[in-house]
Amino acid sequence: MTRTFRLDRRNGKLLGVCAGLARMTGWDATLIRVGLVLITLFGAFPWTLIAYGAAAVFAKKGAASLADDAGRPRSALSARDLRESMRDIDRRMIEVDSYVASPNRTLAQEIDSLR
Repeated sequence: MTRTFRLDRRNGKLLGVCAGLARMTGWDATLIRVGLVLITLFGAFPWTLIAYGAAAVFAKKGAASLADDAGRPRSALSARDLRESMRDIDRRMIEVDSYVASPNRTLAQEIDSLR
C-alpha cells in the first residue's frame, strides 16, 4: 500500500507540510514538527527551510475542508457517533433484559426444554 504525499492544510500550522508528512507516515504531526525544528537548529539551517518551501510549493494540495475529505475512511468515531451507537446497544440490552427478567411462560418452557 503506497501513500502519496499531499499537503494537509486543514491540520497544518503553517503550510501543511508537517501535517502532510504525518498523514503519509502515520506518525504524530507534533513529533515531525519537533524533529524538523531540531534538525534545523543542529546544523541543517538553510536546507531544511529550502526543502520545506519546495515541498509546500510543489506538493499536491490535500483536502482543505471536511467536505473535500468525505471520500476517505474515517480514522476514528466522533463522540456523537459513539454515543449514538451506544444508545442503540443500550436499547437492545434493555429489551433483552426485560424479555429474560419478565415472567414469561414461553421462555421458561424453552429453557426447560434445553435441559
